[in-house]
Amino acid sequence: MLARYTGVTDPGRRRRRNEDAYVCVPPLFAIADGMGGAQAGEVASGLAAAVLEEATGNDRGEERVSSLIQEANRRVYRRSSEDAATSGMGTTMTVALVDDSDGTIAFGHVGDSRAYRVRGGELEQLTDDHSLVGELLRGGRLSPEEAETHPQRSVITRALGTEPDVDVDTFTVEAEPNDIYLLCSDGLTDMISASEILGAVEAGSDLDDAARRLVDAANAGGGEDNVTVVLFQIDGTDSGETARMPAAVAPDADPDEDTLSPLDAVPAVDTAVIPVAAVEEHLQRTEAERPRRDEPRRRIVPLVLLILLLLALLALAAWGVTR
Repeated sequence: MLARYTGVTDPGRRRRRNEDAYVCVPPLFAIADGMGGAQAGEVASGLAAAVLEEATGNDRGEERVSSLIQEANRRVYRRSSEDAATSGMGTTMTVALVDDSDGTIAFGHVGDSRAYRVRGGELEQLTDDHSLVGELLRGGRLSPEEAETHPQRSVITRALGTEPDVDVDTFTVEAEPNDIYLLCSDGLTDMISASEILGAVEAGSDLDDAARRLVDAANAGGGEDNVTVVLFQIDGTDSGETARMPAAVAPDADPDEDTLSPLDAVPAVDTAVIPVAAVEEHLQRTEAERPRRDEPRRRIVPLVLLILLLLALLALAAWGVTR
């Protein structure tokens, strides 16, 4: 069922370090986008990726995916609690587990890294972002166009390692021949549109070429963050062969590399985690306060109309006197 796969990571044009990590260990694929000061983001994503690289056994399904992500959360949280240098670190994680026996793929997801599927010339986002902007979109308080430029789009509502336990979204999809699945960090989706993602995947001569096209497009669009993509494809034939590549955790970028911005304008800490309950409380409070904020405006409008009417009457009277 699984035919080909690949993964590429790049620090981008504005970062001195790469805090992303990815894993390609069939049937497991994953991506993690770390956050935190100093090198803590790299530590968090690396710890999470290591859990999948070390995974053993032939268990499949959503329960298996969830248990792996929970273990990753425990490791990141424990390290953050024991090491002051990494306190407060965290990471997103999106995992795909392919089951050749029944033609399904189980996904697990925490944060705002994403999973997509390309099928029949269409791109479908499979995961929901655990972010402030995602909550606003789902609540109808924000349009997709507004979401693309929202100043708080880096605020996420769920991450690994920030709490002892984490809620994991899991779901299963039925795979079809020639499906292509994409896991990516927000360094891709913040820089290019869904149509550009689809165009790069379809233009690629193979998965390696498609992955490189995606990274190049993100950098051409600004490259403001690390960008990482994992692609795998479903085959319709039972050839018994899978094109393989080694699992990978992103290495540190060379801080003296000429291609990096000399100002390193984007700080290492640019992602905040706010629990969804706090987001909902804020939104409810905002809705409750809106009538009170609008009340002075409703009083001002009639007053302005009355003043305008009085001015009109005075003007009419003055005109009558002059006549």
